[in-house]
Amino acid sequence: MNTHYTIEKHVQILIALLKANNIRKIIASPGTTNITFVASVQSDNYFEMYSAADERSAAYIACGLAAESGEPVVLSCTGATASRNYYPGLTEAYYRHLPILAVTASQVLSHAGGYFPQMLDRSVVAKDVVKHSVAIEPIDCPDDEWKVTDQINVAILELFRNGGGPVHINCATRYSKDFSVKELPNVRVIKRYMPHDQLPTIPKGKIGIYVGSHPKWTAELTEKVDKFCDIYNAVVFGDHTSNYKGRYKIIDSLLGSSTHVRYRPSVLDLDLLIHIGFVSGEYSAAKGKEVWRVNPDGELRNVFRNTTKIFQMDESEFFSRYQDGEKTNATFFKECRDVYNRMYQKIPELPFSNTWCAKQIAMKLPANSVLHLGILNSLRSYNFFEIPDSVFVYSNVGGFGIDGNMSSLIGASLANSNKLFFGVFGDLSFFYDMNSAGNRHVGNNVRIMLVNNGIGTEFRLFYHPANSFGDDANAYMAAAGHYGNKSSLLVKHYAEDLGYEYLCATSKEEFLNAAKRFITPELTDRPMLFEVFTDSKDESNAVYAINHVETDVKSGAKQLVKDIIGDGNIRKIKKVFGK
Repeated sequence: MNTHYTIEKHVQILIALLKANNIRKIIASPGTTNITFVASVQSDNYFEMYSAADERSAAYIACGLAAESGEPVVLSCTGATASRNYYPGLTEAYYRHLPILAVTASQVLSHAGGYFPQMLDRSVVAKDVVKHSVAIEPIDCPDDEWKVTDQINVAILELFRNGGGPVHINCATRYSKDFSVKELPNVRVIKRYMPHDQLPTIPKGKIGIYVGSHPKWTAELTEKVDKFCDIYNAVVFGDHTSNYKGRYKIIDSLLGSSTHVRYRPSVLDLDLLIHIGFVSGEYSAAKGKEVWRVNPDGELRNVFRNTTKIFQMDESEFFSRYQDGEKTNATFFKECRDVYNRMYQKIPELPFSNTWCAKQIAMKLPANSVLHLGILNSLRSYNFFEIPDSVFVYSNVGGFGIDGNMSSLIGASLANSNKLFFGVFGDLSFFYDMNSAGNRHVGNNVRIMLVNNGIGTEFRLFYHPANSFGDDANAYMAAAGHYGNKSSLLVKHYAEDLGYEYLCATSKEEFLNAAKRFITPELTDRPMLFEVFTDSKDESNAVYAINHVETDVKSGAKQLVKDIIGDGNIRKIKKVFGK
């Protein structure tokens, strides 16, 4: 039979990644569910194949072969109890750190527990049998392909990590009989580097460092990153929670804001993006032809979906390895700053909103203060604007919930009673966590801004899926009307009874007057609570205005037509002309 590779894409990716990692030794046991894999590798003379009818014996053969050759060995078996017979041999491999990749075939995972013949649940594996276990399924969409590629890469990397050891891939199949694919797909191969390894060369082109939320930087790390940027003409992207205070900072939220209207500054398209830090609430629009992840955990955190290299080391260690070279002109940094300044100058007068308030006070925050921001709208609003270099910013983007934002602010304030701690929160977040405002440890260094629009305004932003339901979204999707429904007295009495100085604003003029007191750099005798009443429509319009400060000619013309004649009429016109 003249066969090539199976048509099942996830199996193709597995085979391609085995070849990319120079893994060629395979011990196959007979079966039906593993035919798509076995027949495919059998047709490729790159692989060195052996047969073992007894899976228990096959696993021990793999142990001997891996130990003697020093190379990883792949096991392949079918469904039912075949994989159970790998346990003794894989246990041996686990304690001897032998790189054995057990590829167990199965029906699709939805069959597990359904009494389908020859279908076992392999979702739980004994702790000392394999180092890592993943399950890959047939690919139905690009997201599936991205996930499968990551899963297989991680599995293969674990074969050699921290001394090496056995790894398990459960590979589901739809029993395709089509083996007509003659060439394997191009696959994204991920490599991991340790401190003792020789590190790759920085590619030519536009280089960016993206920093997710990050603890306070040491002076040493800042100096090394700045020198790296000196040498490679690089910039540092990130939002305020990155807390990078060096010379090459670009707050890129504004740069990426107009992607909703398909305007994208070319400075966001990079040849290399180096990713450090943790979760970011920014949803960055930056992209790299390749992404390098640097973190001591050595894990794949593929938020940019194009990670090619993982560096399991401290950030300081990584950047210290790239300190040799002459200083270049900071042309890329200047280009990014020019784009930011141009877009900033185009911001129109915004309606009274969280975003407008942020624009008024962001750069006026007292020196050496700390700012805590609620997710999502508060964090987004302040990320459009710059803040003083001495101000550090935090947000609960780890779990990314509305609960606990104010509690985190208060907890931070306890660390230094002589430092000002500001917090900006929406009404749902505030009321969710309002008991913390009554904590008896709250000091006079705490200042809370409550942006009260009486609704989860995030769900009424012009681009949010819930907004397509119009006012029908208010009652349940956006949770409107709770907590006094923008009562002018509820929070005032609560705050004053707790000993807070209460401030209030219902207009731009009132805000500007009260803000002078709110951001005064001196410690006052009491904590402050500043309630700002806004309208949800104004909140959406403010974000809309920011998102439309730049449009390209083509998309701008399309948007203008939509604004004039409406989406419904556009669909009718397209139907008439068959487009």
